[in-house]
Amino acid sequence: MNDDLDRIMTIMEAAFDPVWGEAWTRRQVSDSLAFAHTHYRLLATDGRTASESEEPCAGFTLVRAAPGEEELLLVAVMPEHRGRGLGEKLIRQAIEDARTRKAERLFLETRHNNPAIGLYRKLGFQPIGVRKDYYRASDSKKLDAITFAYKI
Repeated sequence: MNDDLDRIMTIMEAAFDPVWGEAWTRRQVSDSLAFAHTHYRLLATDGRTASESEEPCAGFTLVRAAPGEEELLLVAVMPEHRGRGLGEKLIRQAIEDARTRKAERLFLETRHNNPAIGLYRKLGFQPIGVRKDYYRASDSKKLDAITFAYKI
């Protein structure tokens, strides 16, 4: 598990721009993973699940499950591996994993100006709410969060 936590943190530090303050600390990830209802998936650079490949890791998802629903807490792909469909593959796998765990909906939340919103919509996520001024950029500018849901 510590090796996987190290891999997650390496990806996190590279993938999340500090301007937006979205990256989690090692402690936040570790504490989250201590709960049985939190799941993660690492994806190798060749697109296979990291446990099935000897390639280095390129991305990950972190998901929290509850009866009937799940929340995609984090999805990240190393900048040098973006544009190859790995983010889409990770999200599709999160949907399939949620389906396997009998979830009815998968939620995610993101800042309103996140370029990944197009991908979320393409995959069938629908906006269901806005949290006004939820995020704060490093320049103190406040940004709305959009909550999306995917019906499984």
